[in-house]
Amino acid sequence: MTNNQKEKLFSNKFIKKFLDDYSKVSLKNKSKFTEIALSLSYYLKSFSNINKLLDYICLIFKHIFKEKIILILPLNYEGEIWNENIKISANNEYLKIQGEINTFLNQFNFSKNFKIKEILTFENDLKNNFKEYKIEADKILSRGKCRGFVYIFSKDLSSDSITDDSNFNFIKNCLAIGLENYCLIKIKKKHENVDREISTGAEIQSQLLPDYCPIIYGVDLAAHCRPALQLGGDYYDFMCLKTNISEKRKEKARWALVIGDVMGKGIPAGLLMTMLRGMLRAEVLTGLPPDRILYDLNQLAINDLDQSHRFVTLFYSDYDPRTRKLRFANAAHNPPLLWKSSDQKIIKLDSEGFVLGLQKDAEYDCGEIKLNENDLVLYYTDGVIDTSNSAGERFDEQRLIKTLTKLCKQSYSSQEILNKIFKKLDDFTGQNRHLDDDASMVVFQLK
Repeated sequence: MTNNQKEKLFSNKFIKKFLDDYSKVSLKNKSKFTEIALSLSYYLKSFSNINKLLDYICLIFKHIFKEKIILILPLNYEGEIWNENIKISANNEYLKIQGEINTFLNQFNFSKNFKIKEILTFENDLKNNFKEYKIEADKILSRGKCRGFVYIFSKDLSSDSITDDSNFNFIKNCLAIGLENYCLIKIKKKHENVDREISTGAEIQSQLLPDYCPIIYGVDLAAHCRPALQLGGDYYDFMCLKTNISEKRKEKARWALVIGDVMGKGIPAGLLMTMLRGMLRAEVLTGLPPDRILYDLNQLAINDLDQSHRFVTLFYSDYDPRTRKLRFANAAHNPPLLWKSSDQKIIKLDSEGFVLGLQKDAEYDCGEIKLNENDLVLYYTDGVIDTSNSAGERFDEQRLIKTLTKLCKQSYSSQEILNKIFKKLDDFTGQNRHLDDDASMVVFQLK
């Protein structure tokens, strides 16, 4: 049986029971029953204060069950006894016992980490303290989940049970729906607050990535990061190795180009990426060669990464526009793809190195290559090649190399190449499919 069929069957049973109960009610009581149903439906449709709804439920109980004292113990959205909303429905003649119940409740002191099984202790104590009353217990249930408890005090020990009374059950069920709705509203607001915080975090993180590509002499740059979630673990950056010089002189100064990927995605990866960025920016200013930069960065970050049970892959390079030499070191990141215009082929820029955050004394090799006119380097994260389509096929490195080779043989700018690769990625994954992981690319092309 499907869920829809089950819901329909349950709905039909509920309606049938309501009509059966309604048919048994006398004509005089039918108008009262209808009045209660209409007023409760209005409250359930428009209420915004659970305290007022509980007060109204107590008024109805007091009006219908004059000879009874009814104690309501609602549970909040965390499943704890909602102390501030405990209610007692009783006529004025029961003011003394009402005061005694309140005193008992204050003395009992439900624990903050309340468990439903603890209610048995409470019920035993309640019956022992009020032996002169017949006390019936009933759960307030909604969608199979307990939303609270109801206790009915009767002076007449031989009186009939009201837990089978149609009016009582109708009111109790309406209360269950009200409590559930209120809990859902609270949970929704909590989620909205979290979403707002994540959006703010994503906005701050996006500001930490470069707003624009710097002007480097003889170079055409383009870059973009597309996170799988609002916050991502991908990172790329451009940093001039010389500070306190004019923008014009910076164009011909040595520049660091880096791309990295924190294991995982979402908030934890985003926080670690932000931490790593600060460490790396401070380290770059030392002007040390790439292998030494990665070694020192690993030493600085290993304790934080070890505690988070995550690691980072990172490719660090620096470029000198005057000599066109690119030095690089790799911490187990996807090696960038270098298009050699003179040979009309792609090679990988790679060097030996271990991921950041797993091995304290990890060593890194330094590579170096001289670039020529129209050479192009594509830096990317594994979210690009790990993206899959509806058939479960990966975009993979070979498809990326084939796409890049085709584009490099034509006279496109770096931005156009970047846009076309992302378009190819979107066409591959298909409509309305999100990337499986954060995807970042940097296109570095010599004019």
